[in-house]
Amino acid sequence: MLMAPVVLTEMLSDPKLPSDVSQTLSELPLIEVEPGYWQRAGELRAKLLAKRRKARLGDALIAQSCIDRGIPLLTRDRDFHAFAEAAGFDLVIGSKGD
Repeated sequence: MLMAPVVLTEMLSDPKLPSDVSQTLSELPLIEVEPGYWQRAGELRAKLLAKRRKARLGDALIAQSCIDRGIPLLTRDRDFHAFAEAAGFDLVIGSKGD
């Protein structure tokens, strides 16, 4: 399992996160950022925004991390459908009951 760096940042931003959970999350391997990542993420986000689709910056960064490594994204957030359609990467949608 790999975690996008922006996901780690988001998780650690929770002021109520227990320190043991924070430590465990910090030990997970991160997806390495490849050269040109920031440009590709910006272009991906622009592609969605041009189609008037929802495209949060954090979501674009997460999606681009998965695209660059060719790994599927496991999420409960259906906003990633637009990124998957635009970039053709694998998306696994979990349900709230998972």
